[in-house]
Amino acid sequence: MSVFLDYDQAELDRQYDQRAWAPNAEAIIRRYGESSDKARARLGEPRAHAYGSTPHETLDLYLAGGPAPLHVFIHGGAWRLLSKRESAFAAELFVGAGAHFAALDFAPLPVATLAEVALQVRRAVAWCHINADAIGADRRRIYVSGHSSGAHLAALVAVTDWGTFGIDEAVVKGAICASGIYDLRPVRLSARNDYLRLSCKMEEELSPRRHVADLGCDVIIAAGELESDEFKRQAREFAAAAGSRATFLTGEGLNHFEVAETLADRDGLLGRAALRQMGLSAQSQPM
Repeated sequence: MSVFLDYDQAELDRQYDQRAWAPNAEAIIRRYGESSDKARARLGEPRAHAYGSTPHETLDLYLAGGPAPLHVFIHGGAWRLLSKRESAFAAELFVGAGAHFAALDFAPLPVATLAEVALQVRRAVAWCHINADAIGADRRRIYVSGHSSGAHLAALVAVTDWGTFGIDEAVVKGAICASGIYDLRPVRLSARNDYLRLSCKMEEELSPRRHVADLGCDVIIAAGELESDEFKRQAREFAAAAGSRATFLTGEGLNHFEVAETLADRDGLLGRAALRQMGLSAQSQPM
């Protein structure tokens, strides 16, 4: 029996289980942390800032010299795994190019609902804008990126009404959404809803594709060639809905987890796109 499009329940569940499509998933995820440790060894420990009142609402800030643009990275992990400590692997690229780099923490599911997580992430970006002078950032040049579930959250940031945070100007200059989910209906129908607990109301409110008319910045949308058909469809359709504000990229030969690592590479799919989006040039990277 078809549950969504032509998928029965088993196939829909497989489409939204990226580990089923990437046999090296565990090794790549470990490498996120290892590469982040190496980045901190070279850059030094970041400055930690609280952007909200709960223990999870913190960010790590890796500073470039002097007033600089800011790149905010929102990690993946199915909204319930990983943290800012495994999310510094791209910090050196941005710091070396003259930009601050922020890695966000936020509450994992089921500690918080998805609606609460989305609010936390939006609050974090608003905090960066409001406190730009104090942290030495150019509030006119704040960019966000996210991978996997982080791409979903980055897309929600890109369609945010910042007036609800008391901000009467654009907050985000550009966004990168890599390997994400932008309409939650098939997710609500899949096995993932066992922990997401999405209602129809949450599905509507938290599906960025349905709010694309509120897109406040240009967005780069990327997907790996070796991702599931559903993840690739989600990316293509979000890009099509965003129209002229979107640039679509395909990571040839890359699976879901490998796409994220390209953000750390000046010649990689995401690293190259991010630097171009921010108008920056990369310095030589350490071997």
